[in-house]
Amino acid sequence: MRASLIQIAVDEDESVEARRQRAAALVREQAGADLVVLPELWTTGAFAYEEFGREAEPLEGPTFDVMAKAASDAGVWLHAGSIPERDPEGPLYNTSLVFSPSGELATAYRKIHRFGFDKGEAVLMGAGRDLVTVRLPGTTLGVATCYDLRFPELFRGLADAGAEVLVIPAGWPERRRAHWTLLAQARAVENQAFVLACGTAGTHAGVPQAGHSIVVDPWGEVLAEAGPGEEVLTVEFDPAKVAATREQFPALKDRVLGLAPPHHRG
Repeated sequence: MRASLIQIAVDEDESVEARRQRAAALVREQAGADLVVLPELWTTGAFAYEEFGREAEPLEGPTFDVMAKAASDAGVWLHAGSIPERDPEGPLYNTSLVFSPSGELATAYRKIHRFGFDKGEAVLMGAGRDLVTVRLPGTTLGVATCYDLRFPELFRGLADAGAEVLVIPAGWPERRRAHWTLLAQARAVENQAFVLACGTAGTHAGVPQAGHSIVVDPWGEVLAEAGPGEEVLTVEFDPAKVAATREQFPALKDRVLGLAPPHHRG
């Protein structure tokens, strides 16, 4: 499988519509890849909280239309990162969109864990409730977003649902970049899965972004890592390595907690 992670830069001087068109052009340039991934909230910037309400769009809004066409033009599976989604009957959501090579919506994921500690995203957006996987030829993707990376139980649930490739778009800050790398490797090792973590470059509302998108194999080996600026990180990997790793080192079969209610001694 060939995957391209588009670590797009968010520039406050660039309009959202201009960035949509630029991202679409970058997707089209990845024709020949199997999977293309964009970061979290790349239309607005993950820390540009004041923009969420102004730029929120329905699920099938302008970003949906542009990304569906780009996926179809390139003939790729496209994880189009996430958008601030306006639910006409509810709150805003941080929603990821995944398109098939024909441009059809394969799945959408509303981010479960909202960042902000009672401010920012945590109060401006609603929480998703559903774990999401999507079947590709030869493998299954598990979908998560940014702050989700800190919650291992979500990824174990995705692995239990058949995920072999964990895709994580993010708007991760530079000041916690060490955590980004550490947690990406931890999620890969503990679930014996590939991790494709795609971040943004640039600065969101004064918050420098980490960049350093990363691809990790089921043994925790870093297969590829981007630098801090805008970049397309392309890597080839064999999804069959997941099953081989789980057979060679069957740690998941030794699970005890989480399979049944634990016994408590009073």
